[in-house]
Amino acid sequence: MAKSVSISCILLIIPLFLLAGAIFPSAFAAHDYAQALTKSFLFFEAQRSGYLPRNQRVQWRGNSGLNDGKLSGVDLVGGYYDAGDNVKFGLPMAFTVTMMSWSIIEYGSQMAAAGELGNAIDAVKWGTDYLIKAHPHPYVLYGEVGDGDTDHFCWQRPEDMTTSRGAYRIDPGNPGSDLAGETAAAMAAASIVFRRYNPGYSAELLNHAYQIFEFADKFRGKYDSSITVVQKYYRSVSGYADELLWAAAWLYKATNNQYYLSYLGYNGDSLGGTAWAVTEFGWDVKYAGVQTMVAQLLMNGQGGRYAVVFDKYQEKAESFMCSCLGKGTQNAQRTPGGLIYRQRWNNMQFVTSASFLMTVYSDYLASARKYLRCASEVVSPAELLNFAKSQVDYILGDNPRATSYMVGYGNNYPRQVHHRGSSIISYKVDPSFVSCRGGYATWYSRKASDPNVLTGAIVGGPDAYDNFADERNNYEQTEPATYNSAPLIGVLARLHGGYSGFNQLLPVELPQLKQSNYVEPKSDTNHSSDSGSTPVDIFQKMTSSWVYKGKTYYKYTAKITNKSSKNLSNLKLYISKLYGPVWGLTKSGDSFFFPSWISSLPAGNSLEFVYIHSASPAGISVSSYNLV
Repeated sequence: MAKSVSISCILLIIPLFLLAGAIFPSAFAAHDYAQALTKSFLFFEAQRSGYLPRNQRVQWRGNSGLNDGKLSGVDLVGGYYDAGDNVKFGLPMAFTVTMMSWSIIEYGSQMAAAGELGNAIDAVKWGTDYLIKAHPHPYVLYGEVGDGDTDHFCWQRPEDMTTSRGAYRIDPGNPGSDLAGETAAAMAAASIVFRRYNPGYSAELLNHAYQIFEFADKFRGKYDSSITVVQKYYRSVSGYADELLWAAAWLYKATNNQYYLSYLGYNGDSLGGTAWAVTEFGWDVKYAGVQTMVAQLLMNGQGGRYAVVFDKYQEKAESFMCSCLGKGTQNAQRTPGGLIYRQRWNNMQFVTSASFLMTVYSDYLASARKYLRCASEVVSPAELLNFAKSQVDYILGDNPRATSYMVGYGNNYPRQVHHRGSSIISYKVDPSFVSCRGGYATWYSRKASDPNVLTGAIVGGPDAYDNFADERNNYEQTEPATYNSAPLIGVLARLHGGYSGFNQLLPVELPQLKQSNYVEPKSDTNHSSDSGSTPVDIFQKMTSSWVYKGKTYYKYTAKITNKSSKNLSNLKLYISKLYGPVWGLTKSGDSFFFPSWISSLPAGNSLEFVYIHSASPAGISVSSYNLV
């Protein structure tokens, strides 16, 4: 990656009346973007690892990876398989969560209008539940379960896995600032999503984000130097500087804490945020993403004393936009059919992520009543959005081959996807064990359509000349990935719902969620204690106090009552502002659970626990629970 010369992009102020209709049409109609959005979330369900919930819609999948982490003494069950294999790679998984969260933050209203906001939130939580498990201690983070070498030797359904499920971690002696930075970003972004719907869970995520960012910044190093088995699959070519800035940007967005704004200002030059003008954005290279976020801050008047530094970030953000449009000094390559082209292997990841940045930036510009000036001409927000739309339309079938690169959308889509689970008959249809090499002999080499349609998957896509071979062994073109789809859901929601009419520079308040659309995995009901309808009642009082060495200590008794008519189980509490010991609960990481002698709380019954510290009452909230 070479540094490019900075381009000073002049933003022109445009009269507001032009933006009312001339800049953005009210909606787009060429493709059924709502249908494509719905299918996208089905793909994430197909990628789930662990115990599948009762509301699982992709029925050909089953439970898998149920002993993940056991050899290391940690519970790492859950999360997502990254692509067509059965490995859980932490860096791309965290990026997937970040981009899904960003999509909801920007376009949650449009998702709600399409009836998909609940599924979007489910998809994020499936990832964050795992990331919480992967962070059992402040300076420990698990970054991989399974390894690519043994996994790629086998062609098995996730339900049949016989490959290594070793777990690999980073810690102070084996740092990984890129992995930790992206995970902190994911936690912070997701905390914004859950702030309204599950405040206790949101606070828990934010606490993890604080700790993981501190870990990333204090113990610096590349994660693939610590987790060496990842090097052939997800090597961090760009290093960790971009992830540190990316995490700081998300923590500022989540908290409005000036420390993180100052971090972006002080470290913009040294960590490359103001220097790198890139033409790609994805799980490895985050510069364009953080530059876009900082540009939003600047357009919103939040630059303050860092305005000069942030202006450099914005120059680079606009250099990225212009390069995608082919109107910069260093432009992204395109196929003859007009698709952004970066590389032969899984090129679509760059198409969807670039399309997302162009979409949000067009809305930022429109909200700021600005245009941008590229090297060759002035570009309106509408033109930027229309180019992003052209990329999505290409994916959905408007291309020289008339092929939809989203599986299950349209009539002409890939039928031989490079994906273990979809290419092998479902264990529910035929539970006969599929062996490691037997899967290659029987299913991988089979020249026929997949027995299970991997609906919503975005495959790697065509080559530089729009050519595409729908063959299972053509992994460069037919393998899907979660990080291909995560940025796309935001763009699809935007194209379906049109311009929201809200100022995208301001914090967007997510719409009220219809509870029927949001079913917590493995739960009949799942709420935060802050939602008025919760059947879990928490009452606490101070029962005694004393002075020791000039300091006043308080003993608090907290009472948890099950107000429902069912048994309460798997209760997970988050306790904030706690500065002392707790008796009567079991602690794991930053969460608290029933004590070991209680498995469930019958209807109408209560449980008490005690804590002591020298402060006012702690904040006790419910992250999740089951009613059975």
